[in-house]
Amino acid sequence: MLALVLDTSSAAVTAAVVELGQDAAAPVVRAERVAVNARAHGELLAPSIQACLAEAGVRISDLSAVVAGLGPGPFTGLRVGLVTAAALADATGLPAYGVCSLDAIGVLLAERPDLLVAGDARRKEIYWAHYRHGRRVGEPAVSKPAAVRALLPTEGLAMAGAGARLYADVLGLPLLDSDYPTPAGLAACAADRVLSGAAGELLTPLYLRRPDAVEPAAPKPVRT
Repeated sequence: MLALVLDTSSAAVTAAVVELGQDAAAPVVRAERVAVNARAHGELLAPSIQACLAEAGVRISDLSAVVAGLGPGPFTGLRVGLVTAAALADATGLPAYGVCSLDAIGVLLAERPDLLVAGDARRKEIYWAHYRHGRRVGEPAVSKPAAVRALLPTEGLAMAGAGARLYADVLGLPLLDSDYPTPAGLAACAADRVLSGAAGELLTPLYLRRPDAVEPAAPKPVRT
C-alpha cells in the first residue's frame, strides 16, 4: 500500500511516497523531498509532492492514504501541510491520518530507553515530549528549555530534534542526530491504521498555544 506523507511542522518541508507492507515497522520510502526552509512552506510543498509522485512513478489514484504530521508546530507553517493533506484527501476520497510530529522522531529511536524529543517553538521555547522505547509518556507540551531540564530525570536520558540541538547547552543531554520528522517515522506511526483500512480522521493541528496574529482592536473614537 502506498501513502503520501506530508509534514510542515518544523523548518523542514517534507513530502514523500512511502510503501507500507506487512512489516508495518519498516516502511519503504519510494521518493522523498525534504527542504529546510522555515519561510517557504507554501512555495515548496506542492512542487515537492509533484516531484515525489513523478519519481515514484505513481499517480494520486495509486495511493491508499494520506499521512500528515499534526505538529506541534508554528501556526502558519503547520497549517500549510494540514490544509494540503485535507484538501487532497477530500478531493480524492483517500483516508487521511494524523501523526504527532514528535512521535515520528521518537518511533525511529525506539532503542533508546529514555528520550526527550524537542522541536524549535521559537520565543526561546521548545515543543517537547518524553519517550520510553519509542512510546510517548504523556502529552506534548511547550516550555522553556530550562524548565524541561528541571522536570525530567537526566540519568540515561538522551535527546533529539531541532529544539534539542538549538538548546543543547541548556538541556545538557547526549544529542542524537535526528532533527526533523522523517517520512519513514511518520508512516510508521500511521502504519496500523493505513494497513487495517481504518476510517479517515479529521486532521486537528497541535498548536499548543495561540497564534501570534490577533484581531485588531476597534478604532478609538475621534473627538473634534
